[in-house]
Order: sequence, then structure tokens, then C-alpha cells
Amino acid sequence: MIDISVSGIVKEFEVGKKILDGLTFQVDSGERVGLLGPNGCGKTTLLRILTGAVRPDEGEIVIAPNRRLGLISQIPVYPAGYTVENVLDTAFAPLRAMEEEMAALSQRMGAGESDSALLSRYDKLSAAFQSGGGYETDTGKNKVCSGLSIPPAMRERLFDKLSGGEKTRVNLARLILEDTDILLLDEPTNHLDLRATQWLEEYLEKFKGTVLAVSHDRYFLDKVVKRVVEIQEGKAEFYSGNYSFYAVEKERRYEEKLRQYEKEQAKIQQLEKAAEQLRIWAYSGNDKIFKRAQSMEKRIERIRRTDKPKKDRKMEVRFGEREFRGDEVLSIKNLEKSFGERKLFSGVSLEVEGGERIALLGDNGAGKSTLIKIIMGEEEPDGGKLRKGPTVKVGYLPQIIHFDHPERSLVDTMLYDLDCTAQTARNRLASFKFRGEDVFKPVSALSGGEQSRLRLCMLMDSKINLLILDEPTNHLDIQSREWIEEAVEEYEGNLLFVSHDRYFIDRFATRIWMLEDGQITDFKGSYQEYLSAKEKGKAASPGGPSPAVPPPEKKDKPKRPGGTKNLEKEVNAAERAVAAAEERMYDLEQEIQEASADYLKLQELYQQRESLEDELAHLYAVWEKLAAELEEARG
Repeated sequence: MIDISVSGIVKEFEVGKKILDGLTFQVDSGERVGLLGPNGCGKTTLLRILTGAVRPDEGEIVIAPNRRLGLISQIPVYPAGYTVENVLDTAFAPLRAMEEEMAALSQRMGAGESDSALLSRYDKLSAAFQSGGGYETDTGKNKVCSGLSIPPAMRERLFDKLSGGEKTRVNLARLILEDTDILLLDEPTNHLDLRATQWLEEYLEKFKGTVLAVSHDRYFLDKVVKRVVEIQEGKAEFYSGNYSFYAVEKERRYEEKLRQYEKEQAKIQQLEKAAEQLRIWAYSGNDKIFKRAQSMEKRIERIRRTDKPKKDRKMEVRFGEREFRGDEVLSIKNLEKSFGERKLFSGVSLEVEGGERIALLGDNGAGKSTLIKIIMGEEEPDGGKLRKGPTVKVGYLPQIIHFDHPERSLVDTMLYDLDCTAQTARNRLASFKFRGEDVFKPVSALSGGEQSRLRLCMLMDSKINLLILDEPTNHLDIQSREWIEEAVEEYEGNLLFVSHDRYFIDRFATRIWMLEDGQITDFKGSYQEYLSAKEKGKAASPGGPSPAVPPPEKKDKPKRPGGTKNLEKEVNAAERAVAAAEERMYDLEQEIQEASADYLKLQELYQQRESLEDELAHLYAVWEKLAAELEEARG
């Protein structure tokens, strides 16, 4: 059964700029589909079209009848004075209506009415109330609130007074309690900490309905989705797997299309050269040759069918690192910080040496950003000492970006802050995908993700040896996250970062600081090693030494029956066949050059070369397939 059908959707907000251009796909009942694409490609617009909040210019949307649909990013307006508890209770409105009717019927029966229709109605309502979980609403509500980090104190607060992130969490909880048939998730993990994100993943694993998720959290996509729809230039590209499959398959398709394009271009050049030679010969008055030249030109037109595949340029800049002298980078002793009666942390003692890459983790509100601000000197601790090494120079990318002069254009901001030439500023901005007229926009017109990218662009020029990042990938699309990761990969100094992006943590952390219950668990090892040790109950106690963790066991890949001996022979035979065909091609090219004045011989040789090209393409495909099988068999 099809739950969502999208047919030929077209939408433009500016005349001549179609954000969606004939988008067509379908989602079957129970499917988990990831909707991917760069920021601005139309993902959120599509979700709003699905809910009816936006009308498409063309095309048709069909939602299966009697299927309840909920969008996470779309937060309803509630009556004034509604608390978080009241908002959560709206999920049980049908059950509350049943409960009220049952109470009224019970009152009538208690007064002596004994009509059979009355009794039948009460029995039906009672059965529906019980099957709908009417007697377990409080249990379910507490479970969901616990999983999504909505504490009892927050449930008593007015919904209108919550932050945007808190409202999103509450709305997510409400939709889960409603037991919606189709969940539309628009960046559901943006305002969740690691614990709440893992809880959501586990919930979606058991969820029996349909999920269409927009997310830049690559771990989340890997865990939740089974199929990917990517929006490219307003149309849909399909990938039958999770994010990891999509990433590999997208690169494979690009390489395949590039090879096809290059092969076609080479063939076109050969034919154009031959057609030109035929036209030269045709000037002597031979109409037959002239017709052959025209026929060849028509053939060239038929070949022109593959557009050159596009790929965004990689970032070509790196941090201007400063030479570091000495082992001591950062020393923290008995640090403590409170806000009123709420103690964030106390007795924190840590030492950071040269070359370490530290992930500072913990639940939302645990005090991670506050600790970063204390290290940066933006906040004062209540007690304890903090000392940086004498040659340490810090570069800082905060979670909330602030510019002193947001009215300035991007290029002017670079000129004033970095004291560089206009050309250097534009080159640097172009490296971060700010090109053309974009560089003359005021900074205030940029999105949160674009402002992070601009601040990172400015930070690149600094001579630093301690880089501190506070949620560096928040609000960035996958491509932008990968750019930042490339930049950080090139950076060789010390790194301290706060992040909920498990891909980022996995890639860079060599040491984990887990902040919980006012203490920091200091673990020397990767994030996966930390999780493994935590599961086994071996994670270090706060302030204690880090346990030695054995490397994770590697599972053997299934081997090809009969070992790899026969497969190696097949690969060697395929390589010899390719080499022989390439030698024949070389000899043929020599013959073509020698026969350049004999057009009859030349045409015969061109036909031979075309056949040999097809044979070579087939031999290469066989060799690549066998080589891949051999590599997999060897593990």
C-alpha cells in the first residue's frame, strides 16, 4: 500500500527559479525513507506541501486515506496559559472524549437506566478505551518524557516560554504519544542530546508506521532509514539503502557517469576529426564522400546525450597553525561553577598535553558550553584554577555566532577583520562556497549555518594551536559538515570540541570528557572504545585513571567458497586480456596515423577501433568486478 504519492511537483518562490521541478516519488506503508539534499534544495518546502501548509504550483500529492500524518517542525499554536503538560495531554484528546462519554453513560446507568443500546455503547467505548491505552496514558507519557529529556520541572512550565529547541522536543513527544501513522521528521535530532537521540532511534526501530525524515545526522540516517531520496536540481534521485550505502553509491554513479561522459567526448572528437577529413576530401567534388561526412555528423549528434557530471570543489584552505612548544596545553584544577542553587560541576581536575583531540560530551544543560566559556575567559569559575600554556593560542568557533557589524557585507567583514586585499577576501570566501553576488550580502541576511561557515572562513587564517569548537556542525547540511571535517582533518594542533554529531566525534576524538552529575569522566580512547568500555562497566570513575580498552574485535567477512586461489587466476587472466587489447589498440592507432591520406583504409580502421573500444570497455568491467570480489574475499 502506498502511504505518500508525490507526482510532478513544481514550486517556485522567485519567478524563473524552480526549487522543485517535476519531483516524483512514492513512499510505501511502513517504509523508512531519508530525504537528502543541500540546504535550500526544497526539503522543508516539500514537507510543508505534504501537510497542506504550502500549495504546489503544479503536480499532485496523495496521502493514503485514514492515515494520520504529523510533522515535527510544525509546532501548533496552543491556547494562552497552556503548560507543557497540557500540550502533551492534547495527544490523548480522543481518549479523553471517550472517558467523558463513559462517565456520562455510567452516571445514567447508576440512575437506573438499563437500555440495551446504552449497555452496548458503554461496552464498545470501554473496549476501545482499553485497546487505545486509555489506562496507561500516564505511564506512556512519563516514558516518552524521560527518553526525550523533558523533566518534571519543565512539564510545569508555560509552553509559550520555552525555547525553540524545547518546543521542538515537546512537540516530538506529543506526536509520539499520538501514535501517528506517518511521521515527517524535519531535523529531529537538532535539539536532542546524544541520549535523547539514541532513545528516538530505538523508538523509530519499533515504530510500525511510515517515516519520511530530513536529517543531516549521518548516524541517525544509518540507523533509521532503509531508502534515500535525494533532491537534485528539483528532481528525485533514488538509492535503495541507508546513508552509508547512499554515500558509496553516489560516488560510484558519479565516477560511472564521468567515465561515460569522457568516453563519449573521446568518440565525438574522433568522429569530428574524421568528418572534417571527409569534408576536405569532398571538396574535390565527390558527392558520395560528402554524404558520408553528413552521416557521420548526424551520428555525432546522436552520441551527445550525457551531461558532464558536477561535483562541488573541495575546500582548499587550511588552518594557519602555530608552532607549539612544551607539553602543557591546558591545566584545570578543582574547577567549579554554579548558577544560583544549581551546581553545574565541581572538583574538575584535568590536564591536556600536546596533540590531543578531546570530545566534551554530556546531556543538554549539563554545563558543556559553560566550561568552554570558562576556558575562553568569557565566564568566571566559582572556584578552582585554570591555566593555559605560555605558547598556546586559541581559535574558537562558538555555538551561537555573533558579528560586531552584521550590517557589513561578507567581503567587507573579511577586509575589516583580516586586513587583507579584496581579491584575497573573495578567494577565501569562494573556497567556502560564497561566490558571485553572495559576497555582497549583509552578514545579517545569512542563515545560522552560513554564519558558522563565514566565521570558520575567518578563523582559518589565524595562527592557532588550540582549536575549540562548540557544536560546529549544528544547522549545517551534510556537504558543509564534510567541508569542516576536511579542514579539521588537516589541522594538526590540539582540538577540544562539543558535538552531538557522532560521525564527527568518531572521526576526531582520541579522548572523551563525559560531563554528567557535576563530574567529568576522563577516558583516553576513541568514542567507540568509550561506548564499549561503558557497556562493560569499565569506564573510568570521575577523576580516576582511564582503563585500558582492547581494540574492538573485527568480524571476519564471509569468504568465497574454495578460497581465493581460483579468483586470483581469474583476475590475472582478465588483466592479461585487457593488456592484450590495449596493445592491439596501440598498434591500431599507429596504423590510423600512417593511413591518414587514404580515406577508404581510414574508414575501415575507424570501424575496427570502434569495435575494439567496445571490447575494451567490456574487458575493463569484467576485470573491475573480479578485482572487487577478490578484495572482498581477502577481507
